[in-house]
Amino acid sequence: MSDIVDAVRARYADKALRMAAAPAADACCGDASGATDAGSAACCGDAYGADELAALGLDPAASLGCGDPTLLADLHPGETVLDLGSGAGLDVLLSARRVSPGGHAYGVDITDEMLAVARANQEKAKVENATFLKGAIEAVPLPDASVDVVISNCVINLAADKSAVLREAFRILRPGGRFAVADMVALEELTSDAKRRLDLWAGCIAGTISAEAYAEALAAAGFGEIGIETTRELALAGVGRIASAYIRARKAQGDSYADG
Repeated sequence: MSDIVDAVRARYADKALRMAAAPAADACCGDASGATDAGSAACCGDAYGADELAALGLDPAASLGCGDPTLLADLHPGETVLDLGSGAGLDVLLSARRVSPGGHAYGVDITDEMLAVARANQEKAKVENATFLKGAIEAVPLPDASVDVVISNCVINLAADKSAVLREAFRILRPGGRFAVADMVALEELTSDAKRRLDLWAGCIAGTISAEAYAEALAAAGFGEIGIETTRELALAGVGRIASAYIRARKAQGDSYADG
């Protein structure tokens, strides 16, 4: 499990350094070739409104994801949002604009280099109601029941223990809170060789699970009103079939977090 974390951190540290040097050179979750990277093939740059990005002074290349969870979440002024695996910060900054006035957007990421890029993008966009935190998506440095919405963009598939991530999302959400993420799912069982390759883990491929397994893990974490909609399908030779997906769920009004 630590090997997976190290591979993911190293990959995105490198991508952050390249983005800082030439922001348009890296777009979405993967390399330009898309050969070993699902996110690049399910590229999300066209998911964002050009006018809103222009207002922030940012390029779609600031996203490393496979969709636009900020639209999926239907954000409102005054809400508090958390982005799991916030990368270069685009979804956090878009969320911060949508929950203003009175709201706040948090991003959490394990990679110092990505946090530096995100904070530079925040300064460029002149967004004050956003905070970027260092931490793992399995152990977010925020208190119980502290946010209204949890979003994420092509990141939960990178976690070795997705159930731990979903339990953490449930813990952080207030009763009635919403879970709205863009992610990759497996349409068929991936090959055993693919699952062992760390480059495919870090490339948003080897860690994918089926939509059914995703829904079961959400339900086990305590979520209800679960919905999964697959969008772009990808067939990868020698690996299997995967797809980008929008995933929704909700924490019931009466639910509170209880460890264990």
